[in-house]
Amino acid sequence: MEHDTKTPPSHTADKNSFGYYSARDRWPIILTGAIDDVHKAVSAEKDGEKAEEGKAITQALAALKYEIQHDRVLTPLPDDGGADIAGYNKEIEQRGNPTWFNVTWLFSECYMYRRIATLFRLSKHWKNYDVFFKQKQSTFRSSRAGVIELSNHYNEVLKTLKSNESALAHVSEEERTKAEEALFVEMGEICLWGNATDLSLLMHLSLEEIQKLQGAESRKANQEKIIANDFPAAFRALKEAQRSGKKERRVDIVLDNAGFELFVDLVLAGYLLESGLATNIVLRPKNIPWFVSDVVPADFADTLNVLQNAKEFYETPGDDGVAPPKLAPEEEQAIDGVFKHWSSLYAEGKITLRPNEFWTHGGSYWRMPATAPALVEDLKESELIIFKGDLNYRKLTGDALWDPTTPFTTAVGPLGPGSGLRILSFRTVKADVVVGLAPGKDEELRATEGGGGDSGARKWAWGGRWAVVSLSDGK
Repeated sequence: MEHDTKTPPSHTADKNSFGYYSARDRWPIILTGAIDDVHKAVSAEKDGEKAEEGKAITQALAALKYEIQHDRVLTPLPDDGGADIAGYNKEIEQRGNPTWFNVTWLFSECYMYRRIATLFRLSKHWKNYDVFFKQKQSTFRSSRAGVIELSNHYNEVLKTLKSNESALAHVSEEERTKAEEALFVEMGEICLWGNATDLSLLMHLSLEEIQKLQGAESRKANQEKIIANDFPAAFRALKEAQRSGKKERRVDIVLDNAGFELFVDLVLAGYLLESGLATNIVLRPKNIPWFVSDVVPADFADTLNVLQNAKEFYETPGDDGVAPPKLAPEEEQAIDGVFKHWSSLYAEGKITLRPNEFWTHGGSYWRMPATAPALVEDLKESELIIFKGDLNYRKLTGDALWDPTTPFTTAVGPLGPGSGLRILSFRTVKADVVVGLAPGKDEELRATEGGGGDSGARKWAWGGRWAVVSLSDGK
């Protein structure tokens, strides 16, 4: 805790905060979903010993839900062998053994998911069970329209990039760079708005509503909703590195959600490699199921398997028993083209996965230089580290109640200027913390319908309708 920002953090006791709403309303719903998932798995289980153990896990999840709803004290985590357990338990003690509705939001939310993980890690038969897997897969199945549209677009982009040498031979270097920047920004925006399908926040959307979030028309309509935009600066940094002639130019992506968002992350990764803006991509998933839909290593393989078997996956009836329309041959072909390209990049070692336990610690990324120095040294080798999504943004900024005009470079503290790290964070805004805004912008958004007004709550920042793209060049 000594390495955290001194700016006060978002707190579950603050009734005007999204943290309070999360603890009171969202977490019990998430735990109910986990309970239902394990209950269904137990009901289908033929192994009596495994079924009994599953019932015990269900009861423990129900007990956790009860503790939250009745504002009980956070209890020490049982030792499941993880190196982070001692850190969590020490922090509970340092925080004075707080209750669920009187604790910093970031720590308590991380603690909840880490505690869920202990229930499975300490089991005999359920160690590798991802309690959120079925929800991830269901939402990815609901993203069929977005996957098809982007598969077609991605394949067209690949063709364009391959033909650019001859097509752009007659244009000036300046015109060529402008065209390349426009494409980079477009691919970045695709990746940005993929974050709108965060399962922990949007679990009640219909198929039609999910599809609306994922289409090209939606992205164009939302361009003006990027209220801080450093995509052009990020492009310039990558372009300068490319022009410098450096042989290895790595881009790291600290992943957020699985399913459609991982799909769009791979769209960006493949584009960066094919365009020459990067020579290799390091994907950084979590190492345990986390925040409902966060990527674990198995989700990468599952995504490729879905694309390889798209017909079977997208024509499978949903829980309602209704069979979706058949994929058209050209739709199958488009998805297959994406699968072949990504699987070849992975086979060639141009895309690799590198999980690290640090990503599921309970504190902010301000602690990284002190508690994960080897990770910092590894990240320094990257030309650009892309942090995806809301939780990564919260951790970068300490989930603190900064003045919204605070520069992003200030809010990331020890990861900012002089750190040796070039960070690009982009997220659709789903939490109170936001920095890098122009003076008056926060007040303008509060004054919009549902924006919070004079209530003291920054409600405009809770629903993912607005986005920020922020660069800190610490190199």
